[in-house]
Amino acid sequence: MNANTRLAIITGGGSGLGLAAAKKFTENNITTVIIGRNEQKLADAAAALGPLCIGRSCDLSNLTQIPALVAGIVEEFGVPDILVNNAGINHKKPFLEVSDEDFSNIVTTNLLSVFAMSREVIRYMIEAGRGSVINISSMASQYGIPYVIAYTATKSAIEGMTRAMATELSPKGIRVNCVAPGFIATDMSAKALNSDPERKNKVMSRTPMGKLGEPADVAEAIFYLSGEAAKYVTGTILPVDGGNSIGF
Repeated sequence: MNANTRLAIITGGGSGLGLAAAKKFTENNITTVIIGRNEQKLADAAAALGPLCIGRSCDLSNLTQIPALVAGIVEEFGVPDILVNNAGINHKKPFLEVSDEDFSNIVTTNLLSVFAMSREVIRYMIEAGRGSVINISSMASQYGIPYVIAYTATKSAIEGMTRAMATELSPKGIRVNCVAPGFIATDMSAKALNSDPERKNKVMSRTPMGKLGEPADVAEAIFYLSGEAAKYVTGTILPVDGGNSIGF
């Protein structure tokens, strides 16, 4: 790796917001390791984005694999400058139908893996005395959304964790911020909204800009928080939502 090239890790980087962020990073000469479960998606992304994009297959819900995964990336590419904790799953079910196992599965993927991934990457960042971590939350952490109790719990926790991490780690040179996307036009959101016209109507009516965002909008926010332009920014939650979180 060129000494002048920064290194980023993006979880869930094979599609959606993670892929958009990987595209933005590679376009700006940042070597980007994308992590995901689907090897084909990772291969397709790496082929599309070029030699600065490298795929690594891992099921992050298997927490015991994370230390070796990170150690392998560091050994091959060096200490990451940027970590984007983007991987996450949603599960739409009425409150009373959510089993303990359902809830636990979401917590493992959306919260425990973010903690474990952050801990392992930050070990190396602290030694280097620099780093930027960007967590991804959601509108579900800004106000109440029905049928996504476990997802909401994890995304609210991510915002609290962002503040706690920033307070503890910023003196060591590690900035920690969070992007809270609104309703963005991805495959995941299309599936959720198109099957529920009432929900789609509600989303549009309370979004002052009156449209869905694009993955590139979120990627721009991630890129800003990751770099020198945000060198005095830490512990923030940045909504990228067309005004949805303040809409009436």
